[in-house]
Amino acid sequence: MTFNAVREELEQAFQRIVGVDASLDEQLRAFSDATRQSRPDFAEAIDRLVKRLRENGAGTSAPRPGELMPPFHLPDENGHIVSLDRLLAKGPVGVTFHRGHWCPYCRININALSLAQKKIASQDGQIVAIMPDRQQFVSELKSAGKVPFPILTDMDNGYALSLNLAIWLGAEMQKMLEGRRDLPSFQGNNSWILPIPATFVVGTDGLIKARFVDPDYRKRMAIDDLLAALKS
Repeated sequence: MTFNAVREELEQAFQRIVGVDASLDEQLRAFSDATRQSRPDFAEAIDRLVKRLRENGAGTSAPRPGELMPPFHLPDENGHIVSLDRLLAKGPVGVTFHRGHWCPYCRININALSLAQKKIASQDGQIVAIMPDRQQFVSELKSAGKVPFPILTDMDNGYALSLNLAIWLGAEMQKMLEGRRDLPSFQGNNSWILPIPATFVVGTDGLIKARFVDPDYRKRMAIDDLLAALKS
């Protein structure tokens, strides 16, 4: 099967998955299964990447519950600077990190967060998404997905680096993505560094109430867990 045929097949799988009434975890697992079926070589490369990251303790030194969430000042999809302090003045915040607009797992995650927006807002909670993509691509993602919360650009993964969340994809994964996902154009650099997808629920006192950090980007914080943490 050609690359274009595989890409179309996975895009169709993505559209089917986000259209069903299922939990975020079920949707992520369904897309992971579809990828393993269509591109077993890529799925196995992801497994090796995750194994390497776990063995090296990737993400384990990120801020923990009970600690103060480091502040940020980052531009949104319109170029306006958004700060954690100003968000917390309105209520608790779920700070979510994503690999980029091109990542189907991130799109599934952001779609699930968008669908949960009313429940989140009913608890005076907020969501903010952070990714290393340049403003053009962030704006396209927000518009196409009708995302109701801000998406911020973390240029060169500066904020993710400060939280010990940034990882190098590695030579094998870089080779598999080159020519298929133009990360240098998306990010404005050729570092091939991405954030570990993570969620931090931050209370109005600035302290982290809950976190989800997993070097396996096919896994994300459950929406129910996020809602419970915001409520607490």
